Amino acid sequence: MEKISLTMTRWIGSPMSLIIHTIFFIGAFGSMFFGIGLEEVLLILTTVVSLEAIYLAIFIQIAVNHSVESLQEVEEDVGEIQKDVDEIQEDVDEIQKDVDEIQKDVDEIQEDVDDISEEVEEDDKDKILLDAIKTDLQRLIADMEKLKK
Repeated sequence: MEKISLTMTRWIGSPMSLIIHTIFFIGAFGSMFFGIGLEEVLLILTTVVSLEAIYLAIFIQIAVNHSVESLQEVEEDVGEIQKDVDEIQEDVDEIQKDVDEIQKDVDEIQEDVDDISEEVEEDDKDKILLDAIKTDLQRLIADMEKLKK
């Protein structure tokens, strides 16, 4: 029954309904040319239009009720989507905390690498200095041997 009502509601709002109603009203007034009096035509039209108005009001209410049900379903879906968004936001917050911790670890590792690099550079400087001293000592020894001879 509801399906029929919704189908009728859609049909009443269609261009075909407009055409049929126009033809009906033209036919009703055209019936005066076949000997039906104006008072009878207006009485029939008034009755038909009144009944049609009652049914149109019913169809409109059915359409409104159907729209309200659809909106309630959408509202429920929006509520579920909001819950999902909230959960995703919590996950993003947790991931951000993890990223922050990883960044701290990376910073600490970089500091360690910098410290090691400085130690290696100091060791290299010491080695170069020792090599220079060794070379100087070897020259001194060679010079001393020359002097002894």
